[in-house]
Amino acid sequence: MSVNQISSQDTIPKNTPSDSVLIITIQDRSFQEKPRVIPRGIKLANSKAGLKPSDFDLALRRRRLPSFWTNKNKLGISMNEVAFVNWSAGGNNSISALADLKFERNYKFRYIKWDNYMDLRYGLNLQENQKLRKTDDAIRLSSTFGYRRDTISNWFYSVKANFNTQFSNGFKYPDRSSPISRFMAPGYSFLGAGTSYISPNQKFNLYISPLTQKTTFVLDQDLADKGAFGVEKAEIDADGNIVREGENIFLEFGFLISNSWEAILFENVGIKHRLSLYSDYLRRFGNIDVDWELNLEFRINRYIATTIGTQLIYDDDILFNEQKDDDGNVTDPGEPKLQFRQLLGVGVSYAF
Repeated sequence: MSVNQISSQDTIPKNTPSDSVLIITIQDRSFQEKPRVIPRGIKLANSKAGLKPSDFDLALRRRRLPSFWTNKNKLGISMNEVAFVNWSAGGNNSISALADLKFERNYKFRYIKWDNYMDLRYGLNLQENQKLRKTDDAIRLSSTFGYRRDTISNWFYSVKANFNTQFSNGFKYPDRSSPISRFMAPGYSFLGAGTSYISPNQKFNLYISPLTQKTTFVLDQDLADKGAFGVEKAEIDADGNIVREGENIFLEFGFLISNSWEAILFENVGIKHRLSLYSDYLRRFGNIDVDWELNLEFRINRYIATTIGTQLIYDDDILFNEQKDDDGNVTDPGEPKLQFRQLLGVGVSYAF
């Protein structure tokens, strides 16, 4: 036993305060446990020696920063088939298919929102005693950048860019010799600035732009020479020779309103709507170009769904019923008409 005495004085020193205490510590080492033998090594394979790999991965995932991007990918294939065998009422066997591929890449953080969208569609139809025909063809790209002044408001200052065209030639069947449309003939681009209202669940989007430039591309020279889709047509002399080729680009500047909305009407029944209204300031303000799509989806299960879709288009630059004389000269360029398309299909959709 050892005794450590802090102070061995019998009396308190004169310069020591009167309330000082004499402290004596006593250490008894007789009951202290002796050190055990330390092993030379440790088994690294022993899971008790540290964290398991799964625990480490989980801890790492918890420390990752959250992503402000949301991604959506969807592939849909619809099939329709009709077959007749000794059918007294008559009819032609037919089969049709439509493929639809959608991608979305959206970013949202505090004051900034950036939405990117791509939609690719292509459909074919094959009937008995007829050649293959195209039923749907579309390439749609859209990008919208928005900024808001606070995190409470759903109104954004927005800049929006759209681009639309098609994959392959279009014909007025049964004529297959003269295409009435091609890739980038037409092609449409919209670039403008305005304001957007976007609901918190992002299911409703209203965009209003008083400053939008619309560009129509007709890169097929034969169609451009005819003045298709509003471009200035070629100048032709009395002998039918082209003096000046038709323009390939037609510019407009006007007012654009677009709206998209989707909702669940009933269990397994959804609706999607997209509307675009455009009017040109420079030519005929008040004459509105319309592009409206409405789709109903009846979902059977996770992968199978029935779709009913309609699309309505009106554009005064697209003319129908052109009239020509016996010499091939155009006597009547035609008139704009309401275009309507309807689709009913049962298919498989897969989100990835």
